Amino acid sequence: MTRCASWLLACWLPLVAHGAVEPGPDPVPSVMWAFYHKQMLGDAPFVFDDRVKLLAPPFAEDARQVPLEIDARAFKGEVVKIIAWAELNPLPKIVDFQPLDGVLPWLSIRIRIEQATPLRAAVQTRDGLWHVGSTLIDAAGGGCTAPSVVRTEPGWEERLGQVLGGRYPRGEFSRLRLQVAHPMDNGMVSGIPEFFINHVELRDQDDRLLARLELFPAVSENPSLAFDVEGAGQTRLTLRDNSGNEFDAAIP
Repeated sequence: MTRCASWLLACWLPLVAHGAVEPGPDPVPSVMWAFYHKQMLGDAPFVFDDRVKLLAPPFAEDARQVPLEIDARAFKGEVVKIIAWAELNPLPKIVDFQPLDGVLPWLSIRIRIEQATPLRAAVQTRDGLWHVGSTLIDAAGGGCTAPSVVRTEPGWEERLGQVLGGRYPRGEFSRLRLQVAHPMDNGMVSGIPEFFINHVELRDQDDRLLARLELFPAVSENPSLAFDVEGAGQTRLTLRDNSGNEFDAAIP
């Protein structure tokens, strides 16, 4: 290869890596996309990509408990992180999920919805490119501003941080389904400040980190989480809320 050709190749590769890419049309056209591209992705290169599957019901029957599934298994082995948000929520960000070796890039979670909104999940791959999955959800509204149900239950303080769940084998991997007792207060109900789980780690029996999550106030009270874990052996969930309370649970 000539010196000139080598120089041209060296100049071209960074352009590929850093984003002379065509994102394609927005599958759920939104006037907010340019704002969230900057706010959530830092104006980084992205593509709208239907390989990122974002599954939610078409209508939120209970806007306080909306099931959301993020499936980026098409990028297995290449995922750096996954972030998700609800564009028209007053507190839009939902989760920042970093699956490491031994956990598939798949997550199930329950969220609050304040009104009909586009939902987004952005998957960053090792080349720095963001792959954005999208869907629309309709809702009667009010899920973010409704009073807590947990706080009306007698003795909820004694159950704070309790984890219920189990492991369910599915061929080459197991699905962990968990629910954590916590009010997940988002600060939008008068007189009740923010009080929510903001950090979660999943570890194996040798204390090796499998996944890390940052949770945000859009997550439902008594949050439900599900992961797909490869291999056998006990796993351990550690959690911390924004008041410094720490919780721990073993999942056989």
